[in-house]
Amino acid sequence: MTLTLKLGQLAEFLGAILRGPADKDITGLATLQEAGPAQLSFLANPQYRKYLADSKAAAVLLKAADAEDFAGDALIVPDPYLAYARISHLFDPKPKAAAGIHPTAVVAEDAVVDASASIGAFAVIESKAQVGPGVTVGAHCFIGARCVIGEGGWLAPRVTLYHDVRIGKRVVIQSGAVLGGEGFGFANEKGVWQKIAQIGGVTVGDDVEIGVNTAIDRGALADTQIGNGVKLDNQIQIAHNVQVGDHTAMAACVGISGSTRIGKHCTIAGGVGMVGHIDICDGVFVTGMTMVTHSITEPGAYSSGTAMQPAAQWRKSAARIRKLDDMSKRLQQLEKRVEAVTPGGKASSEG
Repeated sequence: MTLTLKLGQLAEFLGAILRGPADKDITGLATLQEAGPAQLSFLANPQYRKYLADSKAAAVLLKAADAEDFAGDALIVPDPYLAYARISHLFDPKPKAAAGIHPTAVVAEDAVVDASASIGAFAVIESKAQVGPGVTVGAHCFIGARCVIGEGGWLAPRVTLYHDVRIGKRVVIQSGAVLGGEGFGFANEKGVWQKIAQIGGVTVGDDVEIGVNTAIDRGALADTQIGNGVKLDNQIQIAHNVQVGDHTAMAACVGISGSTRIGKHCTIAGGVGMVGHIDICDGVFVTGMTMVTHSITEPGAYSSGTAMQPAAQWRKSAARIRKLDDMSKRLQQLEKRVEAVTPGGKASSEG
């Protein structure tokens, strides 16, 4: 069944300035290029402004400056993308699970499951686990011994929580994610690796989102810690003893080595790798595919590697890079020669 809301209702919901008829029906959301006459769109990125005039959208979320030259109906807001994010939940078709325990689920006698929680088919909840109010545990999930899932959590099908994983309120975990797996800890004895028992757990704060097939390893001694409001994309690896500060976000395929501490409000782009036992301060942005090899103590943007070039040009650049060491040595020799013939014994750039 398609949800229909009035344009005036959406304006009131957002606290937006309404330009157009309040009783216009809105049945969904779409891009400027694809929106139909009953759909709401938005302009957040200036590069899409070229599609605004010809858009068939019923109305568009716009900043005041962009609305000046637009003849169509609009909801005028300070941040169109944020407004779109809020409205998107009104039209989300994701099914809502009914409260109760599916007859095929296996729940330990001493587990505590709130009556308002939903436990899906073939889910397993082990001894002394606690599932809070309004939690959804999808089909085939595994909730290990002594795990705690806070109020309003949503676990998609096939999420695995090993023992002693503690999750805060309103946490979303997508399919295939594994929390509390054993960290990569071994001691070398005469060339043979001896396993170290990983006796810590995992602690996850409130309002965290964890993507598909992401792994968060348990701590070796203390817990691996994920702060409040952290957003983790798909296929991320977070090793044992890592600490991630509040409201930090990581894109897909990031790899964080053991005992690294990442501050609050950081943004880690896709494919970034971090060595272990380093500290990243608050407010750091690391661009895609960067290899972080040492601690970062000042907020700001950081990058490594070379950007894409045409292959022939890249090969030339790579050849020059290989010569840098030799060029540096020759430059040092040249500086010494200049110093030898310069009055005062030092090279000078002043005539």
